[in-house]
Amino acid sequence: MSQSTTDVRFREALDALPVHLRVARAAALFAWARGFIGREILARTGPIPPARLKWETAMRLYGSEATSRRLIQRMLDHVPD
Repeated sequence: MSQSTTDVRFREALDALPVHLRVARAAALFAWARGFIGREILARTGPIPPARLKWETAMRLYGSEATSRRLIQRMLDHVPD
């Protein structure tokens, strides 16, 4: 499937950015996604302690991989509800 002109221009603009700006952009997008997931969790569960929210969010982000899931679950087991 060929890319549209807009897609090509967008990719060119990203490729032209200095590395530090690409990293900053990626970090900002990651923070946005983490916040979005956190808000979804809070909407579903109601208020929970910040430490539990952190690990519940991590589970949503990384829980598809078995080793990560075990490690995150171990942390969740020690965080108060």
